[in-house]
Amino acid sequence: MNGQKSLKSYAKDAKKRLKSNFWQDYKQNLNEKLSSTQNVSDREKSRVYDYFQSKIASSVKGLADKNSEEFYLKVKSLLDTYGDVSDAIGRLTDKEYFSSLNYEQKQRYTLDLSQKYLKAKERYYKEKQFE
Repeated sequence: MNGQKSLKSYAKDAKKRLKSNFWQDYKQNLNEKLSSTQNVSDREKSRVYDYFQSKIASSVKGLADKNSEEFYLKVKSLLDTYGDVSDAIGRLTDKEYFSSLNYEQKQRYTLDLSQKYLKAKERYYKEKQFE
């Protein structure tokens, strides 16, 4: 099936979420976060709401695959330990794999890694802000 889920598997996942009180827990968590922002502007509350909406949407859609989640955890560890360092791409590079590539492939790998790092860093700072 080329890695895509069938309608039947989406329905099973939805049923599991309903049975496990996923949506009630989500709503309770969202209400707690919003109530903890009593002293902030409506704009900030809207940003918190939007953040949790996007987080839940990616969770429900299953957008977070195993490899991207592992990469995010590496970036999170790097940022927690050393902060935003100038050699982050070098630290995240798989040296063994990188050495096996030709020049063009190395350029593409570095560019892709850089894009993934920027997305992971953006996610890190959003999570840090709201959690």
